[in-house]
Amino acid sequence: MQQAKHHDSKTELLRFTTAGSVDDGKSTLIGRLLFDCGLIPDDQYESIKLASERKGEAEVNLALLTDGLRAEREQCITIDVAYRYFATKNRRFIIADTPGHIQYTRNMVTGASTANLALVLVDARKGIIEQTRRHIFIASLLKIPHLLLCVNKMDLVAYNKEVFEAIKSEFSIFSAKLEISDIQLIPVSALRGDNIVTKSENMPWYKGPSLLYILENVHIGSDYNLIDCRFPVQYVIRPYNSDYRAYAGMVAAGIFKSGDKVMHLPSKLITSVSSIEIANEALTEACPPMSVCIQLKDHIDISRGDMLVRENNSPTVSSQLEVMVCWFSDKPLTEKNRFILKHTTREVKVVVEEIRYKIDINTLHRIENTCQLTLNEFARISIRTSQPLFFDKYKLNRATGSLIFIDEKTFETVGAGMIL
Repeated sequence: MQQAKHHDSKTELLRFTTAGSVDDGKSTLIGRLLFDCGLIPDDQYESIKLASERKGEAEVNLALLTDGLRAEREQCITIDVAYRYFATKNRRFIIADTPGHIQYTRNMVTGASTANLALVLVDARKGIIEQTRRHIFIASLLKIPHLLLCVNKMDLVAYNKEVFEAIKSEFSIFSAKLEISDIQLIPVSALRGDNIVTKSENMPWYKGPSLLYILENVHIGSDYNLIDCRFPVQYVIRPYNSDYRAYAGMVAAGIFKSGDKVMHLPSKLITSVSSIEIANEALTEACPPMSVCIQLKDHIDISRGDMLVRENNSPTVSSQLEVMVCWFSDKPLTEKNRFILKHTTREVKVVVEEIRYKIDINTLHRIENTCQLTLNEFARISIRTSQPLFFDKYKLNRATGSLIFIDEKTFETVGAGMIL
């Protein structure tokens, strides 16, 4: 029986997303990873064992660990984004297991939006297909720093080296067109456990590390922007009948230290940091993605949506933006549409002024002269906000370069954008 293990919460956190075409084995891979690490509690293992027996399966279906929705279990596909937390002695992890069907591309974008690493699966028998290219392109578009391509089901091709090398060659040609800084490929069998936690004896020709080793050791310290200091204010803490005043939020970029001079936006007033706290514990500094409370030397009129930055290193302040957007709604996006726009902790009204072009995410070609954007499509658009935003280009800072579109009537999230 497997026992869940717990480790120091201060170890480094890696967020990664899984993607791939339907039946490539994403959920099975996650289940195998957790099982072989000894991270499945006894009661949960017994539950999926009974579920597997009811379905007449000869082996325990580890995919059921993440395929939690009833509709998913009945159809044997992943529909929603299933988040899973686990930890080893070296690192903590949050997994976003995302859908493989083309109609759930928006769910994949949601799951990948905060990821350090994208783990894309390929069926060794099928090779790189259209949906694989789509997910790799999305990972590139979202500027996920690390991409790990797992060629799965190697047991079904007799662990053939030539099959892996052919897929590796095809992938190299496609990925050369994309902006991904760190790419690794690994042959695995999620069902049998080959190269998941330990090296496979069935593939002695593969000299690289196991999947777990890569996840535990991939360097993510440089994934965050530590140069441009950005602190969007989420909440003003000012207890009644008290002189205490602090500003809570998540550090979006840079390193803030006690005594540092900072500039408040939009007022452009200069002050300094008097203290930094987290859960009533004083800190000497804070960096992304820490959520902290900052106290300032001077009393300034600051509210939610404002930002603290460096005096000589401020973001762009503008109401005119160029955005690459992925559309989430069944109702098409057209020019002159109006929405609520959420950017960091700031909400403003926005109007779409122009749809410049769409992207064919299979060929990466532009589609000019388009009048609307439909579900799961990508396009470059021009927008104008009711109030100026404080932003950076998405490629420089994912936190201050991303935004979401919200329907004014239903408050449904209808799109996600990356500022260009």
